[in-house]
Amino acid sequence: MTAQTRRTVLTGARLVLPDGVADGGRVTVQGRTIAAVATRPGEAVPPVTAATADDEVDTHELTGHWLVPGFVDMHVHGGGGASFSAGTAQEALTVVETHRRHGTTTMVASTVTGDLDDLARQAGALSELVQQGDLAGVHFEGPFIARNRCGAHQPELLRDPDPADVRKLLDAAHGTARMLTLAPELPGGLDSVRLLVEHGVVAAVGHTDATYDATREAIDAGATVATHLYNAMPALAHRAPGPVAALLEDERVTVELIDDGTHLHPAALGVAFRAAGPGRVAFVTDAMGAAGMGDGVYPLGPLEVEVRDGVARLVEGGSIAGSTLTMDQAFRRAVTVDGLPVADVVRALSATPARLLGVFDRVGSLEAGKDADLVVLDADFALTAVMRKGEWLVPPPAG
Repeated sequence: MTAQTRRTVLTGARLVLPDGVADGGRVTVQGRTIAAVATRPGEAVPPVTAATADDEVDTHELTGHWLVPGFVDMHVHGGGGASFSAGTAQEALTVVETHRRHGTTTMVASTVTGDLDDLARQAGALSELVQQGDLAGVHFEGPFIARNRCGAHQPELLRDPDPADVRKLLDAAHGTARMLTLAPELPGGLDSVRLLVEHGVVAAVGHTDATYDATREAIDAGATVATHLYNAMPALAHRAPGPVAALLEDERVTVELIDDGTHLHPAALGVAFRAAGPGRVAFVTDAMGAAGMGDGVYPLGPLEVEVRDGVARLVEGGSIAGSTLTMDQAFRRAVTVDGLPVADVVRALSATPARLLGVFDRVGSLEAGKDADLVVLDADFALTAVMRKGEWLVPPPAG
């Protein structure tokens, strides 16, 4: 602790806390940490360290605003014109900085299907950014997925999930792999799920043609995530419920949802949210390089994607190719279009993915002792400020 410690006091906002919403609360930040949260006007705030006359105190009056924890995105490929699949620190940091400005203070880097050696190289480069705290881990999406459900993944590079190949990617990530998406019905699928579990890596079911029963087997083997539920998997049918029903009904599974208005109809999103509840829903962006940018042509791994009116599709074939979504946009849509309660949306954007990634002790909620990762939204749920570890990335409005 330096002799002079910056203290930031945020007052007047509606706080979204783990146990509900508090009007006119106060959050005190000291250094990189939330020092205290007060939910009643005039409530005493015990500081982490004793204040001195040398302390710098910044006070921000936020009446009419919402104050929520920083967002946690466990599935994102790119942004700001850059991609994690480039496998370079420069591009990866461009992605990170882009999404941070939109409130995502914690994120996992998602790759796309590629040659196994190239994926290993990417993982090695990304692992260094995990170790220095810029990323929360690496997520391998592909190449162990179903050809019939490949979406924006290059078909000729797909392969069965041989546990030896899965282990090669985990080793290349040097302990920073957090999740791997696979189609469990493929040869080696269940053995690979078990291998992932043994190594503390989340096994996710996605880009799959699995039946209901095959999906149940994967869950029993240890799979705990549905990669972008509904998308790149068989639709729910009354005689063939497929993976959607199996993933929604099992309390062990967290389901990803992409709420951009393109990937899901609001009714389908509502069904999933009601079935799983905010404790089992993680809103994700699945964003590619065009997030935070305009229309144009962008790379997605080895493929080209054209973005028109904010919708990303493969240049060849026209399949939806990720999204251009940012988490602040997902927040606003979930509340204003889907009609979900603010507290539930915050949980799905922050606490639920933080728990899944094993970082809830540090991030994902407004609680004393956690990292000072904060997002300020106005009365219409538009982002106005972002703080990460006590530093303003997007400063709050003056006055």
